Amino acid sequence: MPDTLLTNEAAEPSAVDDIQVTEALDKASVEKEERKSKRLRSLDALRGFDMFWIVGGSALVAALAKFTQWPWLERMAQEFQHAKWVGFTFYDLIFPLFLFLAGVAMPYSLGGKLEQGASRLRLTLKVFKRVLLLVLLGIVYNGGLALKPLAETRICSVLGFIGVAYGIAALVFIYSKPRFHIAWVIGLLLGYWISLQLFGAPFYEGGTYTPEGSLAGYVDRNLLPWKVYALHFDPEGVLGMISAAALPLGGAIVGQLLRADKPRDWQKVMVLLLAVPILFGIAALWSGSMPFIKKMWTSSFVVHCMAWSVLLTAVFYLVIDVLGLWRWSYFFIIIGLNPITIYLGTRIIDFWGASQFLFGGLAGKYEQPLQGVILAAAYCLTWWMVLWAMHRKKMYLRV
Repeated sequence: MPDTLLTNEAAEPSAVDDIQVTEALDKASVEKEERKSKRLRSLDALRGFDMFWIVGGSALVAALAKFTQWPWLERMAQEFQHAKWVGFTFYDLIFPLFLFLAGVAMPYSLGGKLEQGASRLRLTLKVFKRVLLLVLLGIVYNGGLALKPLAETRICSVLGFIGVAYGIAALVFIYSKPRFHIAWVIGLLLGYWISLQLFGAPFYEGGTYTPEGSLAGYVDRNLLPWKVYALHFDPEGVLGMISAAALPLGGAIVGQLLRADKPRDWQKVMVLLLAVPILFGIAALWSGSMPFIKKMWTSSFVVHCMAWSVLLTAVFYLVIDVLGLWRWSYFFIIIGLNPITIYLGTRIIDFWGASQFLFGGLAGKYEQPLQGVILAAAYCLTWWMVLWAMHRKKMYLRV
């Protein structure tokens, strides 16, 4: 009997063991939730890197190129000009990368709320509110407060374009299962491509990719009651929103991977890096029938930008979140926390004047082109100081 009792006691876990197992499970669960809900430093840093070129980074490169006359800097400065129509430059990537990063954040914001039991209707209303606010802010940016007739008011805008493209992707994210998201991305891109291949403006064949001959340009200038950006075309026109929505949706796919428990962090980076040459290859092949045109948001251009966006996301995630080397990126993180402030501020506030007021005396002691370098650096510094002060006061302009 004693032997039997000893055997039974050894086979049954003690209360202490139960507590230890429970505590371990609770700790693992808490760590899992913390990891899923925590903010990605790399996301803010990459967004800040993207916006840096708007707050004077491009002007600084141009000034340095003029001062040094180094060929590689002069070549780099050329990348900070938009392609006139067909083609691709680094400057063409800034807008698409921002859209992509808005999608990367979706699993952390919308996905987290869905897991907490938020209703899809409530999240849908929130998305519509965000879209509406961005459209309205875009109209204000375009001078809409002048209250001119609709035919003289430009409704399409960068902020409105972001809002609608994000809204389309967000609705797909809310109502579609993750395994179908890639199919949605493909469908949006193919749908836009097929539309432009089949139909052109009157008296033009399908597959015409010119401002006056494309279906997108025709819709902008003839079927919409408001003012367009250019004579024949609007770079933030309606049809382009269809293909552009693939960028935040593609970003959401990447965000789901980064937020998932498995695979391991370094394996996630490998998955992203493996996707990059595939995307570049698809874009290159597609450009044979549909050229890279940023102002039309052609499907080939969108895939090309997605490849660059995935590559940059992988590199920033590896260095900052996986390896933990983030302090160098603090400069960019401060910028990335307030993107809407930056975009509206460049329109409303004279930061060039402010930087010249603060640093003009110093710059005046030097001749051109060094003076231009100092003023460009001063503009960046003025912006950064304002954004840093806003961060210290927890002031963020968000919709």
